[in-house]
Amino acid sequence: MSENNCILVAGAGGFIGGHLVAALRRSGAVRVRAVDVKPVGEWHQTFPDAENVVLDLRDLDACRQAAAGASEIYNLASDMGGMGFIETHKADCMLSVLINTHMLVAARDAGCGRYFFSSSACVYAADKQTDAAVTPLKESDAYPAMPEDGYGWEKLFGERMCRHFHEDFGLETRVARYHNVYGPHGTYDGGREKAPAAVCRKIIAAQLSGSGEIEIWGDGQQTRSFMYIDDCLHGTTALTKSDVREPINIGSDELVTINQLVDIVEDIAGIRLKRRYKLDAPKGVRGRCSDNTLIRQRLGWAPSVRLRDGMERTYRWIHDQMTRPASARAHV
Repeated sequence: MSENNCILVAGAGGFIGGHLVAALRRSGAVRVRAVDVKPVGEWHQTFPDAENVVLDLRDLDACRQAAAGASEIYNLASDMGGMGFIETHKADCMLSVLINTHMLVAARDAGCGRYFFSSSACVYAADKQTDAAVTPLKESDAYPAMPEDGYGWEKLFGERMCRHFHEDFGLETRVARYHNVYGPHGTYDGGREKAPAAVCRKIIAAQLSGSGEIEIWGDGQQTRSFMYIDDCLHGTTALTKSDVREPINIGSDELVTINQLVDIVEDIAGIRLKRRYKLDAPKGVRGRCSDNTLIRQRLGWAPSVRLRDGMERTYRWIHDQMTRPASARAHV
């Protein structure tokens, strides 16, 4: 077997994956293999100096091809989206278990040095997220298990697979529980978008159309924390290089209501809109926020980009996309 000197990003055609490829290139990585199931023309970002490969990683042979010669594997590949998607595509979300399972087997057999798995705050027990004034979620709150149906169960199972591949085969696995990542180059329409991008799109659309109103899913009092992509990337690479083997939160602890998120974007846009609340829309848990005690203890760091700052950058990018000709827009 040839020496492993390639860094594999699985799911590189997606939002976080595309940004991770860019970050690895900036850090001086010589060989980055970017893999996604989508045609390259539909990737959120592409880089000609990366090895861009189209593979369906639900298939074991495809995973073996992707993992060949990889010293590090970042598994971000998953069929997912915001609440509007994961609440209505539970079987599709569960099928992503094939990706992580086969990717772990391929990583073990290829002699991979480090394996990163992107888990989610959706693994946390629903009964700990019933109040908008939520107690921040610490890592131990995932058990006793009762995660988000479909997507959350797939992620929790993936975490256990990583643990057991380390215990049984010595594969160095790292697991991050991402909390609501947002930023430029993300999906902002089509049904898979998350709240920050959806709010930006709706406010920009109201500006452009002159409608003067915005539809908000739920009553607007549900709470979340949102993490800017730069914090996500730093946490991901720092965790992968660390000796932390247990799952760890990577998320902001700046808690806001959805109404406050709308306030922020309205302020950025310089507009005030009439709010219509769609109470029967998918809205997820009542409250969710990251407890960053463990990541501060283990990595000496925690996400710190203020929501207002990250949303301003995100709004500007989405506004640019929505006001340019359709043929010139990014594929998201």
